[in-house]
Amino acid sequence: MKSIYFENDDILQIRMSDKPIVREVSQDWHTNISYAEDGTIVEIVLLDAKKEGLLPVEFRKAA
Repeated sequence: MKSIYFENDDILQIRMSDKPIVREVSQDWHTNISYAEDGTIVEIVLLDAKKEGLLPVEFRKAA
């Protein structure tokens, strides 16, 4: 998994795999999900990430 934040556009891109994207679905104004041919999620794009409170992201290790 790889995450990239585009600060100038306030977009958070979360890439789950390197499979080619064959379908993209908008969940709402801020969330777009891209799928591979086999139905698995390839990428999640969050618009207005910082404005919507999705950043900064906090990571915790499981106990």
